[in-house]
Amino acid sequence: MVICIDIGGTAIKYGVANAGGTFLTHGSVPTEAKEYGGVGIVEKVSAIVREAQQTHAVQGVAISTTGMVDPQEGCIVYSLEDAIPSYTGTNWKALMHDTFGLLTSVENDVNCAALGEMWKGAGRGCSSLFAMTIGTSIGGALILDGHIVHGASMSAGEIAYMRVPGGRLHDRCSATHLVSSVCRTKGLPSGSIDGRAVFDLLAKGDPAAAEEVTALVTALADAITNVVAVVNPECIVLGGGIMAQESALRPPLEAALSDRLPPHVYEVTKIAFAATGNDAGMLGALVHFLQEHGGDI
Repeated sequence: MVICIDIGGTAIKYGVANAGGTFLTHGSVPTEAKEYGGVGIVEKVSAIVREAQQTHAVQGVAISTTGMVDPQEGCIVYSLEDAIPSYTGTNWKALMHDTFGLLTSVENDVNCAALGEMWKGAGRGCSSLFAMTIGTSIGGALILDGHIVHGASMSAGEIAYMRVPGGRLHDRCSATHLVSSVCRTKGLPSGSIDGRAVFDLLAKGDPAAAEEVTALVTALADAITNVVAVVNPECIVLGGGIMAQESALRPPLEAALSDRLPPHVYEVTKIAFAATGNDAGMLGALVHFLQEHGGDI
Protein backbone atom coordinates (compact mmCIF):
# COMPACT_ATOMS: atom_id res chain seq x y z
CA MET A 1 0.00 0.00 0.00
CA VAL A 2 1.06 3.56 -0.72
CA ILE A 3 -0.16 6.68 1.06
CA CYS A 4 -0.85 9.28 -1.65
CA ILE A 5 -0.82 12.94 -0.60
CA ASP A 6 -1.82 15.95 -2.71
CA ILE A 7 -0.65 19.24 -1.16
CA GLY A 8 -2.58 22.19 -2.54
CA GLY A 9 -2.93 25.81 -1.57
CA THR A 10 -6.20 25.31 0.32
CA ALA A 11 -6.37 21.59 1.15
CA ILE A 12 -4.18 18.54 1.62
CA LYS A 13 -5.97 15.53 0.14
CA TYR A 14 -4.79 12.02 0.96
CA GLY A 15 -5.66 8.37 0.56
CA VAL A 16 -4.20 4.88 0.91
CA ALA A 17 -4.11 3.08 -2.45
CA ASN A 18 -2.92 -0.19 -3.91
CA ALA A 19 -0.68 -0.41 -6.97
CA GLY A 20 -3.74 -0.59 -9.22
CA GLY A 21 -4.92 2.85 -8.17
CA THR A 22 -7.82 1.70 -5.99
CA PHE A 23 -8.22 3.86 -2.90
CA LEU A 24 -9.07 2.18 0.38
CA THR A 25 -9.36 5.48 2.24
CA HIS A 26 -9.86 9.14 1.41
CA GLY A 27 -9.40 12.21 3.53
CA SER A 28 -8.69 15.94 3.48
CA VAL A 29 -7.41 18.58 5.88
CA PRO A 30 -7.07 22.35 5.36
CA THR A 31 -3.58 23.40 4.30
CA GLU A 32 -3.62 26.65 6.30
CA ALA A 33 -0.52 27.56 4.33
CA LYS A 34 -0.34 31.25 5.15
CA GLU A 35 -1.04 30.68 8.84
CA TYR A 36 1.52 27.94 9.50
CA GLY A 37 3.75 27.82 6.41
CA GLY A 38 5.97 24.95 5.37
CA VAL A 39 6.51 23.81 8.96
CA GLY A 40 2.77 23.40 9.44
CA ILE A 41 2.44 21.40 6.23
CA VAL A 42 5.23 19.05 7.32
CA GLU A 43 3.43 18.50 10.63
CA LYS A 44 0.10 17.79 8.91
CA VAL A 45 1.61 15.37 6.39
CA SER A 46 3.55 13.59 9.13
CA ALA A 47 0.33 13.13 11.10
CA ILE A 48 -1.41 11.71 8.02
CA VAL A 49 1.40 9.21 7.41
CA ARG A 50 1.58 8.23 11.09
CA GLU A 51 -2.15 7.52 11.20
CA ALA A 52 -2.04 5.52 7.94
CA GLN A 53 0.77 3.35 9.29
CA GLN A 54 -1.41 2.38 12.25
CA THR A 55 -4.16 0.93 10.05
CA HIS A 56 -2.44 -0.19 6.83
CA ALA A 57 0.77 -1.88 5.73
CA VAL A 58 2.17 1.30 4.16
CA GLN A 59 5.23 0.72 1.98
CA GLY A 60 5.75 4.21 0.65
CA VAL A 61 4.65 7.83 0.38
CA ALA A 62 3.67 9.44 -2.94
CA ILE A 63 3.53 13.23 -2.75
CA SER A 64 2.02 15.69 -5.21
CA THR A 65 2.72 19.27 -4.21
CA THR A 66 2.39 22.86 -5.29
CA GLY A 67 5.68 24.60 -6.07
CA MET A 68 8.67 23.84 -8.27
CA VAL A 69 10.01 20.38 -7.43
CA ASP A 70 13.26 18.50 -7.95
CA PRO A 71 11.89 14.93 -8.11
CA GLN A 72 15.30 13.27 -7.83
CA GLU A 73 16.21 15.10 -4.65
CA GLY A 74 12.62 15.10 -3.46
CA CYS A 75 12.70 18.74 -2.44
CA ILE A 76 10.86 21.99 -3.09
CA VAL A 77 13.12 24.06 -5.33
CA TYR A 78 10.96 27.18 -5.17
CA SER A 79 7.63 28.20 -3.71
CA LEU A 80 6.19 31.70 -3.57
CA GLU A 81 6.80 33.02 -0.08
CA ASP A 82 3.46 34.82 0.02
CA ALA A 83 1.68 31.57 -0.91
CA ILE A 84 3.42 29.16 1.48
CA PRO A 85 5.98 30.82 3.78
CA SER A 86 9.19 28.87 4.44
CA TYR A 87 8.27 26.01 2.09
CA THR A 88 11.20 26.42 -0.33
CA GLY A 89 13.92 23.92 0.54
CA THR A 90 11.62 21.37 2.20
CA ASN A 91 13.10 17.92 1.46
CA TRP A 92 10.24 15.45 1.57
CA LYS A 93 12.32 12.39 0.75
CA ALA A 94 14.69 13.02 3.62
CA LEU A 95 11.88 13.87 6.04
CA MET A 96 9.83 10.76 5.28
CA HIS A 97 12.87 8.48 5.32
CA ASP A 98 14.29 9.86 8.56
CA THR A 99 10.94 9.95 10.36
CA PHE A 100 9.20 6.85 9.05
CA GLY A 101 11.80 4.87 7.09
CA LEU A 102 9.58 4.97 4.00
CA LEU A 103 10.37 5.21 0.31
CA THR A 104 9.03 8.51 -1.01
CA SER A 105 8.44 10.18 -4.37
CA VAL A 106 7.74 13.89 -4.89
CA GLU A 107 6.39 15.64 -7.97
CA ASN A 108 4.75 18.94 -8.90
CA ASP A 109 0.95 18.94 -8.61
CA VAL A 110 0.20 19.86 -12.23
CA ASN A 111 2.59 17.14 -13.42
CA CYS A 112 0.83 14.66 -11.16
CA ALA A 113 -2.59 15.69 -12.43
CA ALA A 114 -1.33 15.06 -15.97
CA LEU A 115 -0.05 11.60 -15.03
CA GLY A 116 -3.36 10.81 -13.35
CA GLU A 117 -5.31 11.82 -16.46
CA MET A 118 -3.05 9.71 -18.67
CA TRP A 119 -3.48 6.66 -16.45
CA LYS A 120 -7.17 6.69 -15.60
CA GLY A 121 -8.69 9.81 -17.11
CA ALA A 122 -9.11 11.78 -20.32
CA GLY A 123 -5.66 10.86 -21.65
CA ARG A 124 -5.99 7.10 -21.21
CA GLY A 125 -4.45 5.22 -24.11
CA CYS A 126 -2.31 8.14 -25.28
CA SER A 127 1.48 7.98 -25.35
CA SER A 128 1.84 11.77 -25.27
CA LEU A 129 -0.25 14.58 -23.87
CA PHE A 130 -0.03 18.17 -22.71
CA ALA A 131 -2.16 19.09 -19.71
CA MET A 132 -3.27 22.64 -18.94
CA THR A 133 -4.73 23.64 -15.59
CA ILE A 134 -6.72 26.87 -15.80
CA GLY A 135 -7.38 28.29 -12.35
CA THR A 136 -6.09 31.13 -10.21
CA SER A 137 -3.09 30.97 -12.52
CA ILE A 138 -2.20 28.56 -15.31
CA GLY A 139 -0.02 25.48 -15.20
CA GLY A 140 1.07 22.98 -17.80
CA ALA A 141 2.69 19.58 -18.01
CA LEU A 142 4.15 17.60 -20.91
CA ILE A 143 4.18 13.80 -20.94
CA LEU A 144 6.11 11.88 -23.59
CA ASP A 145 6.17 8.07 -23.64
CA GLY A 146 4.48 8.00 -20.25
CA HIS A 147 7.01 10.20 -18.44
CA ILE A 148 6.98 13.85 -17.41
CA VAL A 149 9.36 16.16 -19.28
CA HIS A 150 10.93 18.41 -16.63
CA GLY A 151 13.33 20.56 -18.64
CA ALA A 152 16.77 21.89 -17.76
CA SER A 153 15.53 24.02 -14.84
CA MET A 154 12.59 21.81 -13.79
CA SER A 155 10.22 24.36 -15.33
CA ALA A 156 8.94 22.69 -18.52
CA GLY A 157 5.23 23.41 -18.92
CA GLU A 158 5.25 26.76 -17.11
CA ILE A 159 2.90 28.18 -19.71
CA ALA A 160 1.68 31.03 -17.51
CA TYR A 161 4.69 32.93 -18.92
CA MET A 162 3.89 32.10 -22.56
CA ARG A 163 3.33 35.19 -24.68
CA VAL A 164 0.04 35.44 -26.55
CA PRO A 165 -1.54 38.51 -28.17
CA GLY A 166 -2.14 40.95 -25.32
CA GLY A 167 0.55 39.70 -22.93
CA ARG A 168 1.36 36.67 -20.80
CA LEU A 169 -1.07 33.77 -20.85
CA HIS A 170 -1.64 34.24 -17.11
CA ASP A 171 -2.82 37.78 -17.82
CA ARG A 172 -5.17 36.71 -20.62
CA CYS A 173 -6.53 33.30 -19.72
CA SER A 174 -6.58 32.68 -15.96
CA ALA A 175 -9.75 32.57 -13.89
CA THR A 176 -8.31 35.52 -11.96
CA HIS A 177 -8.18 37.61 -15.14
CA LEU A 178 -11.64 36.48 -16.27
CA VAL A 179 -13.32 37.44 -13.00
CA SER A 180 -11.51 40.76 -12.62
CA SER A 181 -12.31 41.72 -16.23
CA VAL A 182 -16.02 41.00 -15.82
CA CYS A 183 -16.11 42.95 -12.55
CA ARG A 184 -14.39 45.90 -14.19
CA THR A 185 -16.65 45.88 -17.26
CA LYS A 186 -19.83 45.64 -15.18
CA GLY A 187 -18.66 48.10 -12.52
CA LEU A 188 -18.79 45.49 -9.76
CA PRO A 189 -16.56 45.55 -6.66
CA SER A 190 -13.40 43.52 -7.10
CA GLY A 191 -13.84 39.99 -5.78
CA SER A 192 -17.62 40.23 -5.59
CA ILE A 193 -18.13 37.31 -8.02
CA ASP A 194 -16.23 34.13 -8.89
CA GLY A 195 -15.71 32.06 -12.03
CA ARG A 196 -18.93 30.12 -11.58
CA ALA A 197 -20.88 33.37 -11.37
CA VAL A 198 -19.32 34.52 -14.65
CA PHE A 199 -20.66 31.43 -16.41
CA ASP A 200 -24.06 31.91 -14.77
CA LEU A 201 -24.08 35.39 -16.29
CA LEU A 202 -23.01 33.93 -19.63
CA ALA A 203 -25.93 31.49 -19.59
CA LYS A 204 -28.29 34.44 -19.05
CA GLY A 205 -26.88 36.23 -22.10
CA ASP A 206 -24.88 38.86 -20.24
CA PRO A 207 -22.80 40.76 -22.85
CA ALA A 208 -19.87 41.49 -20.52
CA ALA A 209 -19.53 37.83 -19.57
CA ALA A 210 -19.82 36.79 -23.22
CA GLU A 211 -17.11 39.24 -24.28
CA GLU A 212 -14.63 38.15 -21.60
CA VAL A 213 -15.24 34.40 -22.04
CA THR A 214 -14.68 34.86 -25.77
CA ALA A 215 -11.39 36.64 -25.04
CA LEU A 216 -10.34 33.80 -22.71
CA VAL A 217 -11.14 31.15 -25.33
CA THR A 218 -9.19 33.12 -27.93
CA ALA A 219 -6.10 33.27 -25.72
CA LEU A 220 -6.45 29.60 -24.81
CA ALA A 221 -6.69 28.64 -28.48
CA ASP A 222 -3.53 30.66 -29.20
CA ALA A 223 -1.71 28.85 -26.39
CA ILE A 224 -2.86 25.40 -27.51
CA THR A 225 -1.78 26.21 -31.06
CA ASN A 226 1.69 27.14 -29.78
CA VAL A 227 1.97 23.89 -27.80
CA VAL A 228 0.78 21.75 -30.71
CA ALA A 229 3.19 23.47 -33.08
CA VAL A 230 6.15 22.67 -30.82
CA VAL A 231 5.45 19.20 -29.37
CA ASN A 232 2.49 17.85 -31.40
CA PRO A 233 0.96 15.73 -28.59
CA GLU A 234 -1.80 13.21 -29.18
CA CYS A 235 -4.00 14.88 -26.60
CA ILE A 236 -4.51 18.24 -24.89
CA VAL A 237 -6.18 17.80 -21.47
CA LEU A 238 -7.86 20.86 -19.94
CA GLY A 239 -8.46 20.99 -16.20
CA GLY A 240 -8.98 23.46 -13.39
CA GLY A 241 -12.06 25.13 -11.98
CA ILE A 242 -13.46 26.94 -15.00
CA MET A 243 -12.72 24.03 -17.33
CA ALA A 244 -15.65 22.28 -15.65
CA GLN A 245 -17.74 24.48 -17.99
CA GLU A 246 -17.12 22.19 -20.96
CA SER A 247 -20.52 22.72 -22.58
CA ALA A 248 -19.89 26.47 -22.78
CA LEU A 249 -16.21 26.30 -23.70
CA ARG A 250 -15.78 23.38 -26.08
CA PRO A 251 -17.76 24.67 -29.10
CA PRO A 252 -16.00 28.06 -29.40
CA LEU A 253 -12.61 26.50 -28.55
CA GLU A 254 -12.94 23.82 -31.22
CA ALA A 255 -13.97 26.48 -33.74
CA ALA A 256 -10.98 28.66 -32.85
CA LEU A 257 -8.55 25.74 -33.10
CA SER A 258 -9.92 24.64 -36.46
CA ASP A 259 -9.16 28.16 -37.73
CA ARG A 260 -5.60 28.09 -36.38
CA LEU A 261 -4.33 24.57 -37.02
CA PRO A 262 -3.81 22.85 -40.39
CA PRO A 263 -6.68 20.40 -40.99
CA HIS A 264 -4.51 17.28 -40.78
CA VAL A 265 -3.12 18.47 -37.40
CA TYR A 266 -6.47 19.58 -35.98
CA GLU A 267 -8.16 16.30 -36.90
CA VAL A 268 -5.69 14.11 -34.99
CA THR A 269 -5.25 16.33 -31.92
CA LYS A 270 -7.67 15.23 -29.22
CA ILE A 271 -9.04 18.03 -27.04
CA ALA A 272 -10.22 16.53 -23.76
CA PHE A 273 -11.51 17.88 -20.48
CA ALA A 274 -10.13 16.41 -17.25
CA ALA A 275 -12.05 13.37 -15.99
CA THR A 276 -10.43 12.23 -12.74
CA GLY A 277 -11.66 15.07 -10.55
CA ASN A 278 -10.18 15.46 -7.07
CA ASP A 279 -8.22 12.20 -7.33
CA ALA A 280 -6.05 13.34 -10.26
CA GLY A 281 -3.14 14.58 -8.15
CA MET A 282 -3.10 11.52 -5.90
CA LEU A 283 -3.37 9.12 -8.85
CA GLY A 284 -0.52 10.91 -10.61
CA ALA A 285 1.58 10.85 -7.45
CA LEU A 286 1.05 7.08 -7.33
CA VAL A 287 2.07 6.70 -10.98
CA HIS A 288 5.24 8.67 -10.30
CA PHE A 289 5.97 6.60 -7.18
CA LEU A 290 5.58 3.35 -9.13
CA GLN A 291 7.83 4.65 -11.91
CA GLU A 292 10.49 5.54 -9.36
CA HIS A 293 10.14 2.76 -6.79
CA GLY A 294 7.89 0.12 -8.34
CA GLY A 295 10.57 -2.53 -8.23
CA ASP A 296 11.24 -1.88 -4.54
CA ILE A 297 7.81 -2.65 -3.06
